[in-house]
Amino acid sequence: MTRLAYTLLLVRNVCWILVEDAPAKTADVEQFMVHLKSLIEKKKSSLRLVQLNVPTPTEIKLKPKEARWRKPRGVLQRNHGLSWIRDHIFKLDPDGVIYFADDDNTYDVRLFEEMRDTKKVSCWPVALVGGRLVEKPLVINGQVIGFDAWKPKRKYAMDMAAFAINIHLFKRHPGAQFSLVSRRGFLEEDFLNQLIAGREELEPKANQCTSVFVWHTRTEAFTPVQPAT
Repeated sequence: MTRLAYTLLLVRNVCWILVEDAPAKTADVEQFMVHLKSLIEKKKSSLRLVQLNVPTPTEIKLKPKEARWRKPRGVLQRNHGLSWIRDHIFKLDPDGVIYFADDDNTYDVRLFEEMRDTKKVSCWPVALVGGRLVEKPLVINGQVIGFDAWKPKRKYAMDMAAFAINIHLFKRHPGAQFSLVSRRGFLEEDFLNQLIAGREELEPKANQCTSVFVWHTRTEAFTPVQPAT
């Protein structure tokens, strides 16, 4: 979160909705937010912060040694963030986009400028995901015609970090949300199917999907090695 925070501090007009997978706001994250607010003031950043929480029920939560792909992750948390947008942002009727940023990804600040003029759903490559160096939409004459990705025959073969949606488009689909019963690899597709009709509505960014501005750098559990004595 510290790494992501220092990126967002450099981006103009961002509201960071941080949703914890927890039954209550945790002291560690609250302390982080207090420190971040002081940095925002010191650096005169326009970054705005919202801290939310919702727990994933035990029966659908990943076990400690269970493979990451066995169950959908972050579904209830993303939906909780979307509900907050409906309750607090829609009445303001602002222009803008919604982007689902993972706290352990790495972002080039240029990505946030790329997505700023999204009309419906914009898209771009993501590095180090799906067992590939880069996953990306395939673009011809400004049109997405397919994907170089894991399971490329999916209608929208994209990672969560690979797209942003216009807030007015989202407002026109009040029931749009992520599903706990999506098949492995189809969480993003099931969500986008509620918003657009086909690939022809995707807007390729990042130099027609030839540049990389986001890396899927996972944060793994660290096991320290005791020095020999």
